[in-house]
Amino acid sequence: MLKGRERRARPMDLGPALSADTPLGAELPESTWIQPIPDGRVLPTGGDPAELTIQRESIRLAFVAALQLLPARQRAVLILREVLQWQASEVAELLETTVASVNSALQRARATIAARETTASDPAPALDEGQRALLARYVDAFERYDMDSLTSLLHEDATWSMPPYELWLQTHLDIRKWCLGPGVGCRGSRLIPTMANGSPAFGQYKPGPDGGLEPWSLQVLDLGEKRDQGDHLLP
Repeated sequence: MLKGRERRARPMDLGPALSADTPLGAELPESTWIQPIPDGRVLPTGGDPAELTIQRESIRLAFVAALQLLPARQRAVLILREVLQWQASEVAELLETTVASVNSALQRARATIAARETTASDPAPALDEGQRALLARYVDAFERYDMDSLTSLLHEDATWSMPPYELWLQTHLDIRKWCLGPGVGCRGSRLIPTMANGSPAFGQYKPGPDGGLEPWSLQVLDLGEKRDQGDHLLP
């Protein structure tokens, strides 16, 4: 992937929103997307809560925003140095380059992020009681496959993307219509809580052909800003 100079994009970066009537299409290559990463893969267990909060924000910044802006080498250096906390010498050895080159790439990456005002200035603190209740309502609505209840929890301008497919949706109407149309195979799914990209996430297990449940997707949610009517979710 480092040999490719292309930046990694989200579905929303590749074209306009489509309608629920649009065919899902073929899966795009894995290298097209920034895939979510479970927090357990990169966060130590039993660490200091304050340090874990900072590390979680580094993951959010890197995987949700910064990686969309950076070419491959800067992206690799940013992850290895800022998220995984490797030494510059270790990164240089892995990438077969010099420490000076690694430091230069990291400086350029930071400059790009700063120029685009991509910061962790709005950290994701521990979930409060209201947010936990909101997530519980989301799980309940999805497992009952009550799309009216589910879309009532989303911002009016919510986006719904499904990598590795290019299709992405916007508006309650298209999200609801897709889930009850092409996505109806997800009816009867179960959601297992986890964390990914420093955000609340759920492993989705949908009904399989043998009558059991099979792993299908990792749903990563952004908790929206507080409004007069309370929190909302942005999937």
